[in-house]
Amino acid sequence: MSTYRRLFDVVATRIDAERAHRVGFAAVRAARPVLQRAPVAPSGARPVTAMGLRFSHPLGLAAGFDKNAVGVDALAGLGFSHVEVGTVTGRPQPGNPRPRLFRLPADRAVVNRMGFNNEGAEAVASRLALRAARLAHAGRTPDVVLGVNIGKTKVVADDEAVADHELSAGLLAPYADYLVVNVSSPNTPGLRDLQNVERLEPILAAVRRRADTATPHRTSPLPLLVKIAPDLADEDVEAVADLAVAQGLAGIVATNTTIARDGLLSPPADVAAAGAGGLSGAPVAARSREVLRLLHRRAGDRLTLVSVGGIADAAEASERLRDGATLLQSYTGFVYEGPAFVRRTVAGLVP
Repeated sequence: MSTYRRLFDVVATRIDAERAHRVGFAAVRAARPVLQRAPVAPSGARPVTAMGLRFSHPLGLAAGFDKNAVGVDALAGLGFSHVEVGTVTGRPQPGNPRPRLFRLPADRAVVNRMGFNNEGAEAVASRLALRAARLAHAGRTPDVVLGVNIGKTKVVADDEAVADHELSAGLLAPYADYLVVNVSSPNTPGLRDLQNVERLEPILAAVRRRADTATPHRTSPLPLLVKIAPDLADEDVEAVADLAVAQGLAGIVATNTTIARDGLLSPPADVAAAGAGGLSGAPVAARSREVLRLLHRRAGDRLTLVSVGGIADAAEASERLRDGATLLQSYTGFVYEGPAFVRRTVAGLVP
């Protein structure tokens, strides 16, 4: 067992999970000057070209870790090939009441009901503009592909969801290498209803139009993806795949957290204490693999499939690549395994 794992199991699990996240992320950001002196790509990395972008290897950081784009380049220094910031909403919002983030160590899992807490699209866009200016002044190109994940503001009525997504897309598209519409968090009331293709289609079409008008300098359209839940029925997964192909989306991010609590190893009292919210980590791995296989059978190579959910080691990551994923993302696996997770996983990938 690594030193990080021992410290995590003995020390970190005794600290409120959200506070531990803030402290740990602050440490990563403080270490940015040192991290950026390390090789950008981990040893053994095999570059991937997808959506017209070059990734140093398949593994990136999923949305939710850096909600406000405050540590993109520090996270790149850990070896991630891409960092997806957000979820960012059109308006700033505090999220749900605390406590709202819980660990289930016996399952290597996390339960969150954060509720899209973030500073809002305008603030995040300003921060990304400063980053772009800083890189340009230094004559540097970014070391990492930047994804921006957007979602619906909680207080916005359902009939205003299209305009809310348009607002975020217009502000953030100029700074993104790709854009993701997140309609799959269980922590915003009614959000998952937007996965219904009749409701999803106008949102995606509006985001596509707004992203195009906000990026007139681009020679090709900004890649647009949609993120879906593992709890969708198989036929609904296939319907989203068909819609993504029909609308010319670049890909699908699969999957978000689950509301299921089946087969957990944690004591029922611990699960009950964590309460409602999205479950991530090892327990979602099996369904995430199933959704990936469904998408690949339905869409083939017409979509870039980004597999996320329960990826905690090289064996799992390699299996996702064999099942049709082009890119991979992790969050909970990174939390439990620590800073060496990225380089260790990438070094062990078997195509």
